[in-house]
Amino acid sequence: MKTMSGDHGFNVQQSAAKKIGVVALVTAAILLVPFVAMQFTGEVNWTLSDFVIAGVLLAGTGLAYVLCTMKMSNPRSRLVIGAVLAVALLLVWAELAVGLIGTPFAGS
Repeated sequence: MKTMSGDHGFNVQQSAAKKIGVVALVTAAILLVPFVAMQFTGEVNWTLSDFVIAGVLLAGTGLAYVLCTMKMSNPRSRLVIGAVLAVALLLVWAELAVGLIGTPFAGS
């Protein structure tokens, strides 16, 4: 008789930790783009708060995807969840950057 304890639980935790690590690495890689650009041009001028907000948005979206799709096996459902989260991320990013919608969060 097999139980849910033992190696199976460890593999699920290890897999989740690996996915969270991937989210952290991808977030760091994306944030390296403006950081490196700031070294070569004055047109990119991010402050520490810009990096923190972008990091929270990117990591939060990645972690939300991992959390939402952890138990899903249907690739179509994963794709829909990913698309919805990507659109939400882009809308929030655009609002914070240029005030696309006109909320008070835009900073304008």
